[in-house]
Amino acid sequence: MDGKTPDYELEDQLALSTPAQVRALGNPLRTTILGLLHERAASVTEISTAVGRPKSTVAHHVKVLTEAGMARVVRTRRVRAIDEAFYGRTAKMFYVSLDSSEAGNGETPTDFNDFEVAARESRPAYSEGQLWGFIRHARIDERQKKEFWRRMKALVEEFDTLPRRGDVVHGFAVGVYPIPDYPQLPRDTE
Repeated sequence: MDGKTPDYELEDQLALSTPAQVRALGNPLRTTILGLLHERAASVTEISTAVGRPKSTVAHHVKVLTEAGMARVVRTRRVRAIDEAFYGRTAKMFYVSLDSSEAGNGETPTDFNDFEVAARESRPAYSEGQLWGFIRHARIDERQKKEFWRRMKALVEEFDTLPRRGDVVHGFAVGVYPIPDYPQLPRDTE
């Protein structure tokens, strides 16, 4: 491999604009599959071996991702008179972009939360003293929040494009969220 990650062409970003796409991304096995495909294209057999799940289960989840437009066949090879498909992601980064008419209709899964996934995944690292993280709170306006999010997104994109090496996969979680009931000092009158 020439260091290019992944080993096929794909878009930089894809807006997930339907509840079905968000639901597809909300499954932990499917997000794991997309993570594996960020490294290189893979067959259902290879993915099945990597995740330790039956090929039929992996094939189902790959089909869901394909139907949602997040995965596609990027190449095939002939194996004993059968064409084996290799799947890749359709974009380096997926982001949720539901319009306001869809967002409030109850179709978006309520359990779609990257921080919940990060909390579950990081528990063993915390127990072993290997979890590094920060949490900070600041009163900022909407413009500052959007600018900070843009910078965090660039950092995530940088993390996504790091050459794959080493023996351990590391997680990286970032976020900005409002806390309406967080204590605040009264505004300074001077």
